[in-house]
Amino acid sequence: MPAFCLPARAAESDARKIAAAARHGQLYGERKITGSEKTVSRLVEPSLNAMGYDLVRVQLTGGAGPTLQIMAERRDRAEMTVEDCARISRDVSAILDVEDPLPGSYTLEVSSPGIDRPLVRISDFERFAGFEARVETRDAIDGRRRFRGRLAGVEDASVLIDVDGNRHAVPHDGISRAKLVLTDDLIVASGGAGADSPRMGGHPGD
Repeated sequence: MPAFCLPARAAESDARKIAAAARHGQLYGERKITGSEKTVSRLVEPSLNAMGYDLVRVQLTGGAGPTLQIMAERRDRAEMTVEDCARISRDVSAILDVEDPLPGSYTLEVSSPGIDRPLVRISDFERFAGFEARVETRDAIDGRRRFRGRLAGVEDASVLIDVDGNRHAVPHDGISRAKLVLTDDLIVASGGAGADSPRMGGHPGD
């Protein structure tokens, strides 16, 4: 199982990865999470948590030569390094070698989320309340499927997002894709363009 590490350093690298995934028609959020991805998540998440990391996303892309992406971040929200990725790669590789949840050969990729990160867990939307995001839904909510606005937290398992002065409640389980928008507020809160994720606990402007 070949493995390589990608600690995200800038929005441009994320854009290249997204573009490559889109060419294969497998951009996150345009399909449901597969059974294999759920199985891998279940297998590796407890170990990552014990090591001091949070699992952000598991994604399997590609056809004949698939890539299994493990996206993770440090629980202390410090910047992910190549050493962090290598440590995760060694641990995950050992687990997958024993459990063998995927048929055939594949490449393991360990990466960090980057600044304009995907939003997956409902806790992500709570954590990044006050920042601008793009949210897409599988079904129309309030007559639309695409929202771009400022996150306003979570209420009753729905994500609140303010768009043009109107607040929309989007059920979390109906979201097909969501990610932060790269803004000056987000870069400042992240501690600069080289950081992986906001370390500040407050909202922009606090």
